[in-house]
Amino acid sequence: MSRTLTVMTLGALLIGAAPALAQPAVEVTPLAAPDAFANGARDTGLPPELWRGASVETARTVLPLLAARPLSPAAAALARRVLATGANGPEGAGQDRELAGARIAALIAQGGIKDAGAILSRTSGLESNPVMAQAGAEAALLAGQDERACDIAEGLASGREEIYWLRLRTYCQARDGQTGAARLTFDLAQGVARDAIFGRLMGAKLAGAGDPGAASLRGGLDYALSRSLGLDLAAATPAPAVAAALAAGEPGPASWSIEAGPGPLKAAMAAVAAGDLAGAQSLRAGLTADATPVNELALLDALIAAASGKPDGPTLDRLVERGAVEGAKTRGKMQNAAILLAALGAPMTPQARGEFARFVGAEAGKASVARGLALDLAGEAKLIGETALLALWISAEAGPAGPATGDRARIVRALRLAGLDVEARAFAVEGLLAQR
Repeated sequence: MSRTLTVMTLGALLIGAAPALAQPAVEVTPLAAPDAFANGARDTGLPPELWRGASVETARTVLPLLAARPLSPAAAALARRVLATGANGPEGAGQDRELAGARIAALIAQGGIKDAGAILSRTSGLESNPVMAQAGAEAALLAGQDERACDIAEGLASGREEIYWLRLRTYCQARDGQTGAARLTFDLAQGVARDAIFGRLMGAKLAGAGDPGAASLRGGLDYALSRSLGLDLAAATPAPAVAAALAAGEPGPASWSIEAGPGPLKAAMAAVAAGDLAGAQSLRAGLTADATPVNELALLDALIAAASGKPDGPTLDRLVERGAVEGAKTRGKMQNAAILLAALGAPMTPQARGEFARFVGAEAGKASVARGLALDLAGEAKLIGETALLALWISAEAGPAGPATGDRARIVRALRLAGLDVEARAFAVEGLLAQR
């Protein structure tokens, strides 16, 4: 009887366990790869939706431009802030490691060395993509971490025959005492793309003697070579990335260096340019209309209004008035200044608007109609990243002096509408300083 109970009890246990044994298989969904743009350097104050609605094609056009071309101080500051922000990239960009590398390369080129280093420290698999790897190597060279740069070059999975890597391998081999291998790689590099500056610097390093000439600071590799040769770095003109490395500090907000005199009016303008708004306001308080040229006083008032973020109507009215009555030599400058202050949101009276609409002496824009309209539309739709990219596209094509007034005014207005107020003011101040 006990045997019967035991069998019955075991059967009941097995029947009770049947549902547990028959549980359906768990479906495992692989995790999506992290977005390559999500790694940020710091809190820039921009939202996680930075790239909402942005065109990936525009990003693929603009980011390489920013890595290759110098920008004005206002444009460079905009680029650093936007590119240092951690946010999911434009649709289609999240897994594009080449585009992510172009972002970091652009950040480095505009002086954001520490920001680039912070992003790279959170990015894995640098060696899997030549663009990403080059950004990592340049950041390491600029930070004085030559061994890290050489490790990246050694571990590169593809693109090893590209000229950048040939030159970097030459330097690394010479640095490690592999003179014979370095000479072969040097000859190969010069055969692929001869570079006179690299040739004289590396030639002197390989020879261990001779005059290498002046230092060169075009980028991280030039900087490393010139430093290793003991050359006078202060005598060379550095690219923005190298200048940031030499300064051992991250660039701040946009600023400009202009002569501070003679006289309090020019000193006040120089104070605005240097970011000393309080000093400029103090100097302005001591100026009187009867003792100061009216045009210059109007321009100073516009500068202070733009820098403070309080573009007032009376100041704009005075600029419009001067732009309507001045002689040909200064009319254009007053009109340019009025256009920039109007783009920043200063109100106008009906009479001022009537005069303003007659202006023909201001500097016309040079960007295509389509690109200007795309910028307008992006700003009105508050597409922050798209607006910034289009503004930077126009700026990169304009060069280090910055865009023409017609293009600049559209940039100022679009940035302001998109919520990039600090950058809008910087573009306006930069344009107003050009009218002094």
